[in-house]
Amino acid sequence: MEDHLQISPAGAKASPGKEQQAAGVGILLQIMMLVLSFVLGHVLRRHRFYYIPEASASLLIGLIVGGLANISNTETSIRAWFNFHEEFFFLFLLPPIIFQSGFSLSPKPFFSNFGAIITFAILGTFIASIVTGILVYLGGVTYLMYKLPFVECLMFGALISASDPVTVLSIFQELGTDVNLYALVFGESVLNDAMAISLYRTMSLVRSNMSTGQNYFMITVRFFETFMGSLSAGVGVGFVSALLFKYAGLDIDNLQNLESCLFVLFPYFSYMLAEGLGLSGIVSILFTGVVMKRYTYSNLSESSQRFVSAFFHLISSLAETFVFIYMGFDIAMEKHSWSHVGFIFFSILFIVIARAANVFGCAYLVNLVRPPHRKIPANHQKALWYSGLRGAMAFALALQSVHDLPEGHGQTIFTATTAIVVLTVLIIGGSTGTMLEALEVVGDGHAGSLGETFEGNNGYIAPSYSDESYDGESSSGNRFRMKLKEFHKSTTSFSALDKNYLTPFFTTQGGDEDEDEPIMHSSRRGVYDGHN
Repeated sequence: MEDHLQISPAGAKASPGKEQQAAGVGILLQIMMLVLSFVLGHVLRRHRFYYIPEASASLLIGLIVGGLANISNTETSIRAWFNFHEEFFFLFLLPPIIFQSGFSLSPKPFFSNFGAIITFAILGTFIASIVTGILVYLGGVTYLMYKLPFVECLMFGALISASDPVTVLSIFQELGTDVNLYALVFGESVLNDAMAISLYRTMSLVRSNMSTGQNYFMITVRFFETFMGSLSAGVGVGFVSALLFKYAGLDIDNLQNLESCLFVLFPYFSYMLAEGLGLSGIVSILFTGVVMKRYTYSNLSESSQRFVSAFFHLISSLAETFVFIYMGFDIAMEKHSWSHVGFIFFSILFIVIARAANVFGCAYLVNLVRPPHRKIPANHQKALWYSGLRGAMAFALALQSVHDLPEGHGQTIFTATTAIVVLTVLIIGGSTGTMLEALEVVGDGHAGSLGETFEGNNGYIAPSYSDESYDGESSSGNRFRMKLKEFHKSTTSFSALDKNYLTPFFTTQGGDEDEDEPIMHSSRRGVYDGHN
């Protein structure tokens, strides 16, 4: 963290007044870019101009400002006050983004599609990481691209598998879509970040322990230990917060400021607790968000509920917008390893292949154990495949790889990741609206889908898809009847456990307090919180 203290390259020579003036100019520039990004995003959304999504607009603003600074004599001073490292992302920008992702999850559609979401986010991310790593390594061996050691290729596969479908979710919310598809895209993107960072840290651990000959089985155990430990820490902090707000009696008029302050502090407590224990703060704060929304939130007073919803939506929007601006600014200002253009080109190709293996492979497995009317149709699978844009998490992990890997290797990965994020957000993001309409997953026919209802504890009542191919599949579905019963039983058992025991124990209300709650609230940029 000493790097943060050496912000000005002319530190000892510049007078305090000049330093303060330069700092003010740098902060003013950042505020101006944020204001411009929000205004431009609002205009684009209001006019339903989806060819330049809000994330793309933020990237373009960063690119333009960085390019202008590069050709002017202000480059040195601007670079000095716009230069920060991955610690800034992991400590200040990513926590609110990830917490809001978990906090904005409505539990009903999430848990009714829990099996599919876990399959895509856990197994699918693992498949995508391994496939990407192997293809990148083979590309290097065959001299198609810059050669990296196998473990470093797996690290690259892990970090680049973190998806961030900001544009897709925004269009879903604007135009309407099937609630199952929305739950799959949103749920996968939330848990995908946690899986990607755990995989990256595990591969980094493998690399650092290669010389010691540590057992790979122990490293695998360490991965599950880290992931489950982080999950447990996050869930534990969430439950503690629920009990505190249930019994502390803070929901009275003169204590509402204290109530809101305590609520805001718990996510960071969860994050720092996990980091202090050598676990993953990102995984911990994600599940803290899920638990606090489900149990702690209902123990707040109405005014505090409105405040914390608006507060977390506000800071996550600011953080995510700033990340996209900085990515655009960085690609224009920093020195990148553009000599390895082949690495970038083939990496994009391999990522597309890995994403296809992830989505279509996992969808096949999910459809094996689903009844005919609940199978994931082909157009939903294609929409899920197309929604795999790369964003803040991939960029932050790539920043970290510059320090984790030898000189040249980390810089190559960072350059490739930055280029991939920019290209997927600008090109794929810009064509997303047209693609989703071509796949017939958005539009008037789906406008009411996000308001589908639930019935008792049985979860989501899936819509009857119009695909005629389902009619002949009943016989094959019968083979898996026992599996379906077990799967359905586990889902309803969790719902019953939540309604009959967890909700009464951790909240001041019964198990039906969220019956009328909006189905989905997206944390991602461009999609407003449902109860604001």
